[in-house]
Amino acid sequence: MSSPQTAAEGPDQRSWGYAEDFIEPGDSIATSRQAASDLGVSPLSTGTATALRFLARAISAKHVVEVGTGSGTSGLALFEGMVSDGILTSVDAEADRQDAARKAFMAAGIATSRFRLIASLPLDVLPKLRDGAYDMVFINGDKLEYVEYVAQALRLLRHGGMVVLNDALWDNKVADPENEDDEAVIIREALGAILDTEEFTSALLPVGAGLLAAIKA
Repeated sequence: MSSPQTAAEGPDQRSWGYAEDFIEPGDSIATSRQAASDLGVSPLSTGTATALRFLARAISAKHVVEVGTGSGTSGLALFEGMVSDGILTSVDAEADRQDAARKAFMAAGIATSRFRLIASLPLDVLPKLRDGAYDMVFINGDKLEYVEYVAQALRLLRHGGMVVLNDALWDNKVADPENEDDEAVIIREALGAILDTEEFTSALLPVGAGLLAAIKA
């Protein structure tokens, strides 16, 4: 008699690493990840960059807002997934990060007409952007402002548009209910706000430091 079936074990660290690095990044993204380290910015993981490209391609994104420019790694990944004439609006208060992103975009041959880099506080800029005009909003800015970014994303997205929230698991702290670090608490609130919004259909992807994707009905 055959033995009863048991639930398959989840992936171990080796499998997670294999999945993260399954798609090899292009030279532009690899260079930009190194620039992130030089700027003191946490580099976007290879798996996260791959997921961003995939999600942007899946919805044929043309108009994208990015909160938190970093060194340009996320922008490069988004450009790889966006339609050929897609435009990225990236907001970051740190001008040196935007300079690094501009260099990365130009080195990758992306026309300057396809990106708008705004060096300012995101919560000063986002309310000025047009309602329902964007296909995707990628959130990767100040963790303590994630709830406000989510509220702005709901307004900015067209029907069928997608919000993507990076660092959704935040150093394994978000899943620990006893962890009361400010960032962990705010990220939990942001995730809860998305779950509680009937217009969003969501999925939490365990790539990088966690990636929450939600489509607006």
